[in-house]
Amino acid sequence: MSEQYPPGSWPPPPAPGPAPLPRFPHAAPRPYHLILRTWNYRWWKPLVGVLSLLLAMFIVAPIVFLPVLALGVYAEGGDFWTKFQDAATLKTIDPAALLYLNLVLGSMVFVAWFLVRVIHRLRPRWLMSVQPKIRWRLFFACLGLAFVALLAQVLVGMLLPQGADTSMSGKLNHFTATSAVIGLIVIFTTPLQAAGEEYVFRGYLMQAFGSLFGVHESVVRQKLSQWGAILVTATLFALAHGLGQNFPLFFDRFMFGLIAGWLVILTGGLEAGIALHILNNFLAFGAAVAFGNLTDTLNVTDVSWWNIVNTLTQSGVYFALVLVVARRMGVQTRTRPPVPATPDEPAVAVT
Repeated sequence: MSEQYPPGSWPPPPAPGPAPLPRFPHAAPRPYHLILRTWNYRWWKPLVGVLSLLLAMFIVAPIVFLPVLALGVYAEGGDFWTKFQDAATLKTIDPAALLYLNLVLGSMVFVAWFLVRVIHRLRPRWLMSVQPKIRWRLFFACLGLAFVALLAQVLVGMLLPQGADTSMSGKLNHFTATSAVIGLIVIFTTPLQAAGEEYVFRGYLMQAFGSLFGVHESVVRQKLSQWGAILVTATLFALAHGLGQNFPLFFDRFMFGLIAGWLVILTGGLEAGIALHILNNFLAFGAAVAFGNLTDTLNVTDVSWWNIVNTLTQSGVYFALVLVVARRMGVQTRTRPPVPATPDEPAVAVT
C-alpha cells in the first residue's frame, strides 16, 4: 500500500541550505584585472591558481611534449642524444626545438582555461575580455596598428648607429630546406605561442594578482591595485625570459609587458597584447631566419643601449594608436552585470 500524504504536502519542500549564487559572476561592473573577484571569491583561489600555472608551465608541459621533441630530433638525424639534450635545454634552436618551445607555451592557453573553470568556476571566455569573448574587430584593428608600430621601430632602427642589434649578421642567409621547415613552424605555431604567453601574463596572472590586491572605493587605492597588477606581471614577464639579460634587454621585455598590461586595462581584454605579440615574434623569427639564426635570437642576453630607442618607439607608437582606435570604437572596458527587474531580484545572466 502506497504511503499517503496530506493534501498539498507533495512534493516535499526542498531541504534547507544556502541560496544559490547568481549566475553572473559580478555584483557590480569590474575592470579586467578584477574579474576573478566574483560572488564566490576566496583569497586562496588565486594563490592555488598561480602555483598551478607555474607548475604546469615549467614542469608539466615540458615533460608532456618531450615525445614531440624526441620525434623531431630523430627525424633530423645525427647524434640523437646530444641533439636531444641541446634542444630540450634550448642550447641549440633547430626546427624540433622551436616546435617544442612553441607547443609548450601555446598549451598555456588551455591550462589557463582549465584553472579559471575548475578553481574559479568561471567560463574560460572571461580570460579574453570583459564582454566576455574575443572582439575580432578590435583584434584585427590591433594587428594593423602593430604592423605600423613595428614599421616605425624598423625605420628608427635604421637611423641608429650600428650595434643596436648584435644578433644579426646583416647578410642574407642561404635558403635551405631547414629554413622552409622553420618558416612553416613559425607561421603555424607562433600565433598559438604568443597567445599562450598573453594568457599567462596579461590574462590569468593579471586577474589573479588583481584579485589579491582587492577592490577599493578610494580612487587612489584603485589605481594602486591596478598598477600593482600591471607592474608585477610585467616584471615576471621580463624575468621569465632569463636572469642573465643586460638592462637594455630587460627593459625591452619589461616595457612590452607594461604596455600590453596597461592596454589590457584600458581596452578590457587581451586582443591588443596578442596582436602585438604575434607580429613582434613574426618579425623577430623572420629576421633570425633571414639574417641571423634562431639560437642567437632566442638565447640573446646582451643588446646595445641603442635598443632602448627601438623599444620606446614601438611601445609609444602602438600604445597611442590603440588608445585612439579603441576609444573611437567605443570598446567595453568593464563587465556589465544585468540590471535586476526588481530590487530584490538577483542578476541571473548566464556566464
